[in-house]
Amino acid sequence: MSMSNQSTPTGSATTLVIVVHPELEKSRINKRLTAELERRGKVTVHRLYETYPDEKIDVAREQALLSAHDRVVLQFPLFWYSSPSLLKKWIDEVFELGYAHGKGGDKLKGKELLIALSSGGAQSMYQAGGFHNYSYSELLRPFQQTANLVGMIYQPPFIVSQIREVTDEQLEKYATDYAVYVEG
Repeated sequence: MSMSNQSTPTGSATTLVIVVHPELEKSRINKRLTAELERRGKVTVHRLYETYPDEKIDVAREQALLSAHDRVVLQFPLFWYSSPSLLKKWIDEVFELGYAHGKGGDKLKGKELLIALSSGGAQSMYQAGGFHNYSYSELLRPFQQTANLVGMIYQPPFIVSQIREVTDEQLEKYATDYAVYVEG
């Protein structure tokens, strides 16, 4: 396991942060949020696009990572009202029958699921009658229902909206607030 795309704290980590951004190094927001978590070193940071540039997911490795942690954070930018495609593929393959659901599929039961989302639009655009017609909560329903199906405890999301207008000072506050959110 390469440590270049993963940061693991000393001792036993209980939170796994799965960062899913196809161009993380070009992302001002997600790059900074990830860097803050890695700087603090209290959680396991797992960069999915760096780990699987060919998108061939090692299901056993991913299931072992999930099993070793009590909390799972999915960190990603909102792309066309959903997640980047690799996250969908990862869930499809890793949350398989017999592991995450169905007979014997209780390996995620009782673990917390947190969503950390970044979005270009203003918060007010994501509501009934707003430009996008739906709230973030409504757009995240598939993740909430996935958590329900596999017995995870879905937590309220951490959202950074209007990313193009975030000042450096605001970004530092977001990074601190995010670390507190993730570390529990």
